[in-house]
Amino acid sequence: MWYVAIKRLIDIIGAFAALILTFPIFIVISVLYLFGENKGPIFFAQERVGKGGKLFKMYKFRSMIVDAERVLKNDKVLYKKYLENNYKLEPEEDPRVTKFGNFLRKTSLDELPQLINVLKGDMSLVGPRPVIQEELKEYHQRLQEFITVKPGVTGYWQICGRSDVGYPERADLEFYYIDHQGVKLDTKIIINTILLVITRKGAY
Repeated sequence: MWYVAIKRLIDIIGAFAALILTFPIFIVISVLYLFGENKGPIFFAQERVGKGGKLFKMYKFRSMIVDAERVLKNDKVLYKKYLENNYKLEPEEDPRVTKFGNFLRKTSLDELPQLINVLKGDMSLVGPRPVIQEELKEYHQRLQEFITVKPGVTGYWQICGRSDVGYPERADLEFYYIDHQGVKLDTKIIINTILLVITRKGAY
């Protein structure tokens, strides 16, 4: 229980501090959403599975066109490829992603609004990455264990390849974190995440 209490305290302090430090970035990005192809909502909220199987809205800076999910599902061939390719598409073939959105993804700036989720208690700074409901089948062997841990802004999968690592390897990495979670591993993940963000490795 001490680990859970310390982790929540670190989440609150860390997320609050990070939001203050990145506030100028929020302002600049918000202004850019007033013009051109980026014009529209600043944030994108998608339903994800949280601790205990509870659904919550995960926030990101919008990196796609408005109504992107409908556009993808209307293209049956591309949607099938999306499902078969571990719920992602290559940037050059994804019609949903804007040029500015591609930049946000490569720099991981699109993830910054998840700090709000951390303050709300939906997420932690470190944990398994939150999944959509369709992905739960990938964790079927240990699903109940998977949903006992609060999802994180970053996690062990992030530092072990991120988008370069698909299922079932991704699930194995998430289970590794669940089995070995602690202050030492969390610290290692945060440090390595910062290094990966700087090098942009595995981000798209």
